[in-house]
Amino acid sequence: MPIELPKPTREQAIRSIERYFREHMDEPIGNVAAGGLLNFFLKEVAPSVYNRAVVDAQERLLARVQELDIEVHEHEFGHWTSAGRGGRTAG
Repeated sequence: MPIELPKPTREQAIRSIERYFREHMDEPIGNVAAGGLLNFFLKEVAPSVYNRAVVDAQERLLARVQELDIEVHEHEFGHWTSAGRGGRTAG
């Protein structure tokens, strides 16, 4: 599944790449070249980042599901074991 960005996000990413080149590289990069570089990263690197994010989300969800029984567990048949009930116990 190719990773695509909405048009406003893509335009902002291209502007960010252009700014990065202006401030950190010896030569500026043009709009078309910045778009090509963005395409390269979206195709080559972004899937690795995406897959890692999916694994992280799965791990967090699994941890939360495993805690579910602790957080919402209700003791069963608690009437006779509640403190202060004064009921007789089997002897």
